[in-house]
Amino acid sequence: MMKIVSESSVAAGVRRIEAYTGARVEEMLDTIQDTLTDLKALFNNAPDLANAIRKYIDENAGLKKQVDEFMKEKEAQIKQTLLKNIQEINGIKVIKTCMPIPAEAIKNIAFQLRGEITENLFFVAGTVDAQKPLLTVMLSDNLVAGGLNAGKLVKDAAKLIQGGGGGQAHFATAGGKNADGLHAAVDKVIELAGI
Repeated sequence: MMKIVSESSVAAGVRRIEAYTGARVEEMLDTIQDTLTDLKALFNNAPDLANAIRKYIDENAGLKKQVDEFMKEKEAQIKQTLLKNIQEINGIKVIKTCMPIPAEAIKNIAFQLRGEITENLFFVAGTVDAQKPLLTVMLSDNLVAGGLNAGKLVKDAAKLIQGGGGGQAHFATAGGKNADGLHAAVDKVIELAGI
């Protein structure tokens, strides 16, 4: 008994064929059969396993799409709440928050806010995602031109969450280990900025 397992090109006109023979083929077939048995058990012994897997993949894609749509709606709601709670300090629009929200969502919100508030935006957020604290800072271009640097602010404040980070002058993040220090880190960013 022989089973070809791979074929490749070695040089022009030369092919390499790799195959198993004898007991190795039987061992490979047993492994394949065990895998199929396990898969059938996972899919409640579906008579058409390939179709059951396709259906599962399609359902999973549909659920992922629903979750993505829900997250976009949630981001829009959070953004509106943040816009309603802007504090204007010395002409600077300060938006600060601490909440449990995925890192990607807070990044999206930060960039949306930067697109809407093109001058004097100072956004700082403390979030917890997967039980890890994250500090996010977003600045408008005119604040960066005025000497503020999100990367430096985040780096210094991250010590309060036992972490580190950095980024660009207008956008930076820092991850840490101590979520208890998140509120203090958010306040520290504002203090370091001298607002």
